[in-house]
Amino acid sequence: MPMLEMTVNGRAVKLEVDGLCTLLDVLRDDLGLKGTKVGCHEGECGACSVLLDGEAVNSCLLPAMKAHGRSVVTIEGLGTVDDPHPVQKAIADAGGAQCGYCTPGFVISAVALLRRNPQPSVEEVREAVAGNLCRCTGYTRIVRGILDAAELMSKK
Repeated sequence: MPMLEMTVNGRAVKLEVDGLCTLLDVLRDDLGLKGTKVGCHEGECGACSVLLDGEAVNSCLLPAMKAHGRSVVTIEGLGTVDDPHPVQKAIADAGGAQCGYCTPGFVISAVALLRRNPQPSVEEVREAVAGNLCRCTGYTRIVRGILDAAELMSKK
């Protein structure tokens, strides 16, 4: 089996993987990072979103070996319960998380957007999260939270 070496949430990882497994499989099954959710396995829902070298990707579609030598950040790598990332806090404060299943994917997509564009418009936020599906919120509060996070982060 091939050896996969990558950085996950700032930690060097080296493990043998089945050449056919996805990055999602490695993160959840081998590394125990359950915050990255299993949704559609088709790249349609965004529940499996992670940052790969700073860009949001669907980990369910990415062969694990494509992450070799690269940096992966999951929702666990962004913040903690005691010290949440500003996007996590702002989405929660805006009431953007109801059941919470889709929230990690939205947070990841929002973080990628705000790193590229610290002051996005409503339309740019909606475009950035277009690959993330939510059945509970209707998106208004999620978008509001992302815009609030942008404002909060610009003051730091």
